[in-house]
Amino acid sequence: MAERWRPYRVLLGSRMRSQTAYRRSFVSDLLGSLSIGLMEFAEVYVLFANVDLLGELDFAAAALLFALANVGFSIADLLVGHVDNLPVYLREGTLDAYLLRPLPVLAQLITSDVSLRRLGRVAVSVLILVIALPLNDIDWTAAKVALLVLTPLTGAAVFAGLFVCASAIQFWLVEGSEFSNAFTYGGAYASSYPSSIFSLPMRLLFTFVVPAAFTAYLPVLALLDLPGPPGTPHWLGWCTPLAAVAVWAVALVGWRTGLRHYTGTGS
Repeated sequence: MAERWRPYRVLLGSRMRSQTAYRRSFVSDLLGSLSIGLMEFAEVYVLFANVDLLGELDFAAAALLFALANVGFSIADLLVGHVDNLPVYLREGTLDAYLLRPLPVLAQLITSDVSLRRLGRVAVSVLILVIALPLNDIDWTAAKVALLVLTPLTGAAVFAGLFVCASAIQFWLVEGSEFSNAFTYGGAYASSYPSSIFSLPMRLLFTFVVPAAFTAYLPVLALLDLPGPPGTPHWLGWCTPLAAVAVWAVALVGWRTGLRHYTGTGS
């Protein structure tokens, strides 16, 4: 088993060393990522400077929602987000080289790069989570502790599956990255806010089509024992692992279908 994963470890190790070779550049990129995370949270702070409640959440609950959503997304973006470069690989014929290697193409693509600069956004999200937890009145039980631990992990799995889904679409669109980003980065943005503030069609879209609500909003309702809006009861917050499995099932089927559809660059 260890030998099977050795090529991926070697590839990842070389990518990480190359990113940290120029330390000033790396630190600059890291600080830039950290600044983006802070600015995104500043938007939530400004909103609550003008309102007391957003949906059914106060500032402390909204901070918890933002933190859980962004921990999940930033981990997925760190580990899998670079798969959205697939359109470039398709145009340049880079994917053809992956097909020649005796390794799964998707695994090669995922391990082809890990952007360490995105650790800044992970750090901001974890810090906000640590601050937000004691601000909320949570009736802790063993089940809720498990839910808190699993939520960012399964949220990361959901977003990672969405990244793969978005990449699979590129086998047909090639230049459709903006379309697919509407569901990946758009889903990440929607997950940072209560779904109840959206219209019913948008709420259904970001719950049952792009399951962004499962990554943080619904688990937060379960943690705080709050009722959910019509059509999205709070007990769905316990179903995030099922949402992750469903997303990955669709992602893998779409990926395999797209890969069979791919005929090369013709060069």
